[in-house]
Amino acid sequence: MNQARMKKSAVAQLEAPRFENGRALLIAGLRSRYTPETMRDIPAQWQRFAPHIGQVPGQIGGVAYGVCFNTSNGAGDVEYLSGVEVSSASGLPSEFSVVSIQAQRYAVFAHREHVSKLHETLDAIGRKWLPESGQEAAPRAAGAPDFFERYGEEFDPQSGMGDMEVWIPLKG
Repeated sequence: MNQARMKKSAVAQLEAPRFENGRALLIAGLRSRYTPETMRDIPAQWQRFAPHIGQVPGQIGGVAYGVCFNTSNGAGDVEYLSGVEVSSASGLPSEFSVVSIQAQRYAVFAHREHVSKLHETLDAIGRKWLPESGQEAAPRAAGAPDFFERYGEEFDPQSGMGDMEVWIPLKG
């Protein structure tokens, strides 16, 4: 399948978002930088993090997050944190990073395909929905993420399916 057809099918499968006033979150986990050539290594980061889920000091609930930073730096690089919500940074393993996400308004997109196709949903949001929606992405504060992926308790890491959402912070 050619690139144009892949992009068209991704756009066609994008569901209308719901809008949420998200609460502040403190996310802790493993953080790495990836280039376009190494992004295929993000699943290995999740494999390293997965044994920590449910064991992280101060963990709140069973939801996991993929937090993305610096996605519009022009080089195609991205920083990615695989983590869980915590009540504080106290007692965390030394290799963990912590990010505070402010309370703000979001467009929330369900992703119903395999996790490996998440990039297609992200592409459809950035290339199609955002420019045509009349909405604007929120400006980034220093150190704040560009967006995050939310893997709910129904997500099955073995099958790569179920309960995935992309949360895009909106201006205003």
